[in-house]
Amino acid sequence: MARLILPCKGPGLSKTCLLGLISSAPLQAACRVNPVGHSAKTLSRYRNYLSSEKAKQTSRRLICSVATEPLPKQVEESKMDTHKEIFLRDYKLPDYYFDTVDLSFSLGEEKTIVCSKISVTPRVEGYSSPLVLDGQDLKLVSIKINNKELKEADFRVDSRHLVLASPPSSNFILEIVNEIHPEKNTSLEGLYKSSGNFCTQCEAEGFRKITFYQDRPDIMAKYTCRVEADKSLYPVLLSNGNLTEQGELEGGRHYALWEDPFKKPCYLFALVAGNLESRDDTFTTRSGRKVSLRIWTPSQDLPKTEHAMYSLKAAMKWDEDVFGLEYDLDLFNIVAVPDFNMGAMENKSLNIFNSKLVLASPETATDADYAAILGVIGHEYFHNWTGNRVTCRDWFQLSLKEGLTVFRDQEFSSDMGSRTVKRISDVSKLRIYQFPQDAGPMAHPVRPHSYIKGAEVVRMYKTLLGSQGFRKGMDLYFKRHDGQAVTCEDFYAAMRDANDADFANFLVWYSQAGTPLVKVTSSYNAEAHTFSLKFSQEVPATPGQPLKEPMLIPVAVGLLDSSGKDMPLSSVYNNGKLESVASSGQPVYTTVLRVTKKEEEFVFSDVSERPIPSLLRDYSAPIRLDSDLTDSDLFFLLAHDSNEFNRWEAGQLLARKLMLGLVADFQQQKPLVLNPQFVHGVKSILSDPSLDKEFIAKAITLPGEGEIMDMMLVADPDAVHAVRTFIRKQLASELKEELLNTVKNNRSSEKYEFNHLNMARRALKNLALTYLTSLEDPELIELALEEYRTATNMTEQFAALAAIDQTPGKTRDDVLADFYNKWQHDFLVVNKWFALQAMSDIPGNVENVRKLLSHPAFDLRNPNKVYSLIGGFCGSPVNFHAKDGSGYRFLGELVVQLDKLNPQVASRMVSAFSRWKRYDEDRQELAKAQLEMIMSTNGLSENVFEIASKSLVV
Repeated sequence: MARLILPCKGPGLSKTCLLGLISSAPLQAACRVNPVGHSAKTLSRYRNYLSSEKAKQTSRRLICSVATEPLPKQVEESKMDTHKEIFLRDYKLPDYYFDTVDLSFSLGEEKTIVCSKISVTPRVEGYSSPLVLDGQDLKLVSIKINNKELKEADFRVDSRHLVLASPPSSNFILEIVNEIHPEKNTSLEGLYKSSGNFCTQCEAEGFRKITFYQDRPDIMAKYTCRVEADKSLYPVLLSNGNLTEQGELEGGRHYALWEDPFKKPCYLFALVAGNLESRDDTFTTRSGRKVSLRIWTPSQDLPKTEHAMYSLKAAMKWDEDVFGLEYDLDLFNIVAVPDFNMGAMENKSLNIFNSKLVLASPETATDADYAAILGVIGHEYFHNWTGNRVTCRDWFQLSLKEGLTVFRDQEFSSDMGSRTVKRISDVSKLRIYQFPQDAGPMAHPVRPHSYIKGAEVVRMYKTLLGSQGFRKGMDLYFKRHDGQAVTCEDFYAAMRDANDADFANFLVWYSQAGTPLVKVTSSYNAEAHTFSLKFSQEVPATPGQPLKEPMLIPVAVGLLDSSGKDMPLSSVYNNGKLESVASSGQPVYTTVLRVTKKEEEFVFSDVSERPIPSLLRDYSAPIRLDSDLTDSDLFFLLAHDSNEFNRWEAGQLLARKLMLGLVADFQQQKPLVLNPQFVHGVKSILSDPSLDKEFIAKAITLPGEGEIMDMMLVADPDAVHAVRTFIRKQLASELKEELLNTVKNNRSSEKYEFNHLNMARRALKNLALTYLTSLEDPELIELALEEYRTATNMTEQFAALAAIDQTPGKTRDDVLADFYNKWQHDFLVVNKWFALQAMSDIPGNVENVRKLLSHPAFDLRNPNKVYSLIGGFCGSPVNFHAKDGSGYRFLGELVVQLDKLNPQVASRMVSAFSRWKRYDEDRQELAKAQLEMIMSTNGLSENVFEIASKSLVV
């Protein structure tokens, strides 16, 4: 699953994400009841039930059964208790395993016939129990066991299941024929039509929309797939594995037979049929095998696949070099489709991608697009081992494959570019998307759904063990579990056993929701030459988990002397033991402290003067850190810390403190005054030629409005927006000369190249331009217009457009119109145009966005367009949280419309309401009214009902 459009999965739960926003949560008791036909009284009673203690026992619960028919209007509360809850501890082995699965598809314009032939093995020979197969939106045509057609009395079919009451107690062959309608499938789950092509999406539970099956990840089988279709319409027929046979059929049809030699769960099944062309290349593995690589798109998009192919080959080599992992088949296919709910899908040997994460050219894609493609191509390829060869036993283990693979793609991107800048970007996403969720009604442990945080947990293994120790753990993990469906505990055991390591209370990271708060106080003993760090850790209460246990938290620490240089570390006293830090006689400047208790002290010896501690270097654990560092200490670290991440972090801490103070002043109607020392700090970074330019761009970017609101007791979008605008303009005014020089000195007329040096130059120039245009000076607006007109690549042209977009007026309108006229035939560029306008902070922007819903280029059925326009609008706090409730009403109306087309996408949109209680009473009432309106809608999907109901009651 792509890390940039971050997924959340669970039984019956779609990949709920919003442009990188993890928005799903563990399903709570009876959260998946279909409210069709319910009265207001019933819904009220149901909400009361959900808020009861019984319905809040643990944040790990998931619901497996759902009401498929309307409940009686006079439903008794006791009826709610009939909904079966699944806990992690309730996992049971399947009663039946599937050894082989032979699928046959006859694709048609009005219907598709699916035939499955499954070799079934009882887990216990001689014991017969009902075989329950999942199925949704399927029409059963026939069913046979051992070539004998079953009578109606032998099975039962409802809207969710096909149940065989008494199957044979030994091995048998099950054959099922069913009918589906991909052409009507707007949910984009299962088998559906996308721009005239057939395409599948089966994770997490889309396979049940294709045929009746045990749709769970621990059912691993070898698959063959025969696909037949009209050759003139669908000349390309693809599935998993190797192409073993193809040929012509009567009536202008043709077929292809695919065989996958590796066992896989059904969520990794894939099928594509369409009018596509491929970019072909090869990769020779280190053992000398030649692998054919093909990237399939419509013919007009083929020139834009060069970077994707480069990224794939780079990922294949990196996985060999770093982890010793070779690709295991002779063919690897990627298909780009424009209608896709998420970023990409790692189906074995047939990865299916959202077009935005494959197609790129300098004229149409930005540096950010190029970087995203590199990372996501790598991510899905890396899944071949961490997800496909070794998969997850159940959906509670999602962070096992997703968190591990996100970590791997982060490391890959770091090695391909700037490690510091990549780390800053990853931590920023964690804070923007994960931490607010951890503090709200959608809080959940890492184990069920969290992928950003799951990657941080994997990173902690590497921090504790070092690169070599981590590699040893990975090697043992694959040796033990290749071809298996496993758990987080299995990964933990491999890391522990390979290194004979002590990981006391580390597994708590997987089961405990919320973000740990770690407080640090320091003291220096001049006589003893010792420096002490006292730690205390606390995890705030979250839904279902009021009490928390201490966690193993690795804290990487360095000490700076008065000249700003790292002090060599010799030994640390902790828990009654004095441990040496030095290694092989080499000086050590950073050590990792293992904080395992609620309160703990570490004492450094041989410290010649009082140091300034550099804490949590490279963000060694996903925590909130509260230290006794003064502003003076932070400015010192900003100027001198050898750890560039912590240098950035010091600047962010100062900026957050500054912004919160100015917000308080704004609320009290005091004049806003910018601290001259902060201006000087920004100036010193901007003017430092020794620093990486992309790092400078990150370092002088102010914290986002959402990040500041997240730190407030009552979030105030208007005050935060006013303060951030004030600081940006003040910095632009006082550093105007330096910013103008930055723009001038970083121009280039050379051909576009995607490499770190050029990306860094463009990033810094574009940020300087953004600062300057915030002054709304006609000369500076003209400067941005000139940059727009003369740009030779999309990165610089779009940045200039975005800078102009900050200032409402005729110039803005004219440039936006010009951009659309130039790029109206490129749907990915048009999506950027939608997003830019949607995210604009200009006053009253909701009406502009509402008008864009009627634009001929907008289509509510296309997820990318929805994410760009509607999701983009939710990304402007000052407009989404408008005092008059116009932003809430806009989203509420759209969620109801979307839900009838694509419940997955609708559930991602409704998650923007999840933290409505963070705001003032007036906004709370307005947001709550929209949630209640959504809840009362007839025919509301399970996906939206889950998020909306949980947001209301927690």
